[in-house]
Amino acid sequence: MAKWGEGDPRWIVEERADATNVNNWHWTERDATNWSSEKLKELLMGLQVESEEGKCEITEVSQVEGEASINNRKGKLIFFYEWNLKATWTGTSKSDIKYKGNIEVPNLSDENDIDELDISVSLCKDEPETALLSLMRGEGASKVRTVLASYVGLLKTEFTQGMILPTANGMTNQQTETAQAPTKASRTQIGSCNSAQPPSSTGVKIPTCKFSLKDTFLTSPKELYRVFLNQEMVQAFTRSGAVVEGEKGGKFCLLDGNVNGEFQELVPEEKIVMKWRFNSWPCEHYAMVTLTFIDKGNETELKIECRAVPESEEERTRDGWQRYYCHAIKQTFGYGAQLF
Repeated sequence: MAKWGEGDPRWIVEERADATNVNNWHWTERDATNWSSEKLKELLMGLQVESEEGKCEITEVSQVEGEASINNRKGKLIFFYEWNLKATWTGTSKSDIKYKGNIEVPNLSDENDIDELDISVSLCKDEPETALLSLMRGEGASKVRTVLASYVGLLKTEFTQGMILPTANGMTNQQTETAQAPTKASRTQIGSCNSAQPPSSTGVKIPTCKFSLKDTFLTSPKELYRVFLNQEMVQAFTRSGAVVEGEKGGKFCLLDGNVNGEFQELVPEEKIVMKWRFNSWPCEHYAMVTLTFIDKGNETELKIECRAVPESEEERTRDGWQRYYCHAIKQTFGYGAQLF
């Protein structure tokens, strides 16, 4: 699919205007409506859920009404989007009986968190009652929420590329602010994975510790497992660009390069073992993090075990996993439950 703007003279004019906007001083705007409309259709079409009752699939996206735009003012991006969505789903029971229904999302906008979305699922008029309706209202609505969160993440990463230009000193406004305020370097930033550089190796052994966390998510082990390995989903809950190679030996880099590592062991729906580090840690020092997914029926218990964490970084690492992983995943995909 061609990216929005290819061959569009409006795009060319905008890019030329940006070329004179060296310090990102002027207010520039990029229309994301056409791109968003195509992206939403692409993400929703073909979405499937299945259970012992049968299988359901979104077969038509009948309405994508709204608009989206991104404004750049002094190097700061401001996002606006508002959408009213309607789709059709079809279901097939185990006895091969066909059903048809509708999905409506009237309030996908920048003013609402993903877990605040109203996702209405119903059967078409005169369709008989079926257990597939409960499947779509549960797991189906959850998957719809997930792909809409992916759209928001992609809008803020994929579509914004090139909107923040280098300033007169060859850096973006964000990089300039970081250089001028080195005391803030330890804070988690949002941006590309290429800007943060690892510290030089000290060659000194450091004392380490281990800790564990448990959390409960209102989703299946299959869906929660996927959240950690799917690049679009990672971009959605971190609200930043990410590189995720979701396979054994695959690398990952997220949160402006402040977190990176490698997947060591993957047991689908059961366990993920990874080398994991903050970029500020001594060069080449990694913690070993094990995620264990435990099926609890209508929810999943996630056990997080972190080993070889620098003692001085225990609190920061624990807080990072709670805030930037657990809390962010719940807030983004609507898997809300309390940490214990």
